[in-house]
Amino acid sequence: MGRVFSAVTGRTLSIDVSQPTVVDRIQRLQRLETVVYTMDKLVTGAKENVLPDFLTGDRLLMMVHGEVVAGIDLSELKSNDVRVEGKQVHVHLPAPQVFMTRLDSAKTRVYSRQTGLLVPTDPNLETQVRQEAERQLLEAAMADGILRNAQVNAASTVRSLLQGLGFEEIELE
Repeated sequence: MGRVFSAVTGRTLSIDVSQPTVVDRIQRLQRLETVVYTMDKLVTGAKENVLPDFLTGDRLLMMVHGEVVAGIDLSELKSNDVRVEGKQVHVHLPAPQVFMTRLDSAKTRVYSRQTGLLVPTDPNLETQVRQEAERQLLEAAMADGILRNAQVNAASTVRSLLQGLGFEEIELE
């Protein structure tokens, strides 16, 4: 395409692929979210006492819907993480990280709540169950390899960017 452009207009097309420019182009991607895990999970919580549950217990059964978002923060890329040698580039990507774990309140439901005859409902139980649900969602995503997938997907995106800049040999780590 560049040759056709040059032949028609008499001008040449050049893309600056110096090391500072490459670093800047990658950093502009900022926080690159590359994986979103969406999960539904059944979570229970209970406040128990010495007396039987039907007198003093408080139980909650909740179906939570949440997501875990992971990726790479490319604003952390340092200039010494990129080496440019002609049409070859070597990039050391920052480590993948979990950016957010959240529950979708519109899709999260309390399915049952059982409170003993002698106690009021604990106003903090639902909050504690939600916090536990977020922890379990994060744990499940980590066990399923969310960080590995975030790294692979980010590398693919950065590789495409670098190919668009004209690099023929790209090494990512």
